[in-house]
Amino acid sequence: MNDDVGILGNGVEAPMAGSITVRDVAKAAGVSASTVSRALAANSVVAAETRERIINVARQLGYRPNHAARGLITGRTHNIGLVIPDLENPYFASVTKGVQSRALTEGYSVFIADSDEDARAELELVRKLSKQVDGLILCSARMSDADIASVADDTTMVLINREWGDLTSVVVDDSEIIRQALEHLYALGHRHIAYAGGPSTSWSNRKRWAGIEAVQPKLEGLTISPLGSFAPVFGGGQSAADVAVASGATAVLAYNDLMGLGILARLATRGIDVPGDMSVMGIDDVNVATLVSPGLTTVRSPLTKIGRSAVNALIDLIEPTDRHNSIEDLPVQLVVRQSTSVPRSR
Repeated sequence: MNDDVGILGNGVEAPMAGSITVRDVAKAAGVSASTVSRALAANSVVAAETRERIINVARQLGYRPNHAARGLITGRTHNIGLVIPDLENPYFASVTKGVQSRALTEGYSVFIADSDEDARAELELVRKLSKQVDGLILCSARMSDADIASVADDTTMVLINREWGDLTSVVVDDSEIIRQALEHLYALGHRHIAYAGGPSTSWSNRKRWAGIEAVQPKLEGLTISPLGSFAPVFGGGQSAADVAVASGATAVLAYNDLMGLGILARLATRGIDVPGDMSVMGIDDVNVATLVSPGLTTVRSPLTKIGRSAVNALIDLIEPTDRHNSIEDLPVQLVVRQSTSVPRSR
């Protein structure tokens, strides 16, 4: 046998891995080189059975597509950009994981940029990245509508946790999040609830406050005290905790779990019992919400699904076909732990 060939599982001779080309894959799979190219680009005109066979052969051969060479022909880089406000925030880390895993299955690499909650830096990152990628996912944008408008026409873009114009958006139902949170606390007997808000530039924060204003009239006798805007991090929650205590509320709902954890820590430092003296709730159900005592009651969002759906939507814009990747359902769910209970006065 020639030293430069091997044997595939179906008995077909194949070149040894190292410089495998599309023609090698085509020969081993018994199809044309153009069919291989279309199949590996996930083109819908290739029958599913044929595409699966080609992918299996390519995997056995160790074939790696030359995206740089393909880019010279197609004008595409097979890179996408992801801009997030804070990579240290476990919310964005989970969304990023969903983006990366889905992008990988579609043959795309991901460039990740952290704006550090700075709207001006975010705008600059979008402008720079847009020249190096086929499309961008902008997560929880802090930019103004005017800034988004300034880049929207020149960039293939999908938004997460933000809606603007006719750009494709992947969002959870913030009004449903708020409804589940407030109805849970109300059912426990809380009639005075404080809300520790996130950044004033956060679209989600504005939607959540609108949700509060919609739900409050439906819950007889409920008072909501807005505590103001805080950094959506652990330290922001610590700052909000003292204001929550001063408000006289028996429960506090935080903009996100990180703030909720900060509130828990500050209340513990002050000797205020949770949930006996005050109940605490967060939003998102990030992985650290279970690693504290008491465990943080929260409303769960499907974080990795959000990332996957954003990639699906972006690829549909980059590679228009009849396939139409669907945006997955993004249900939210109340998760009750030990940080909420009946108020002591009851």
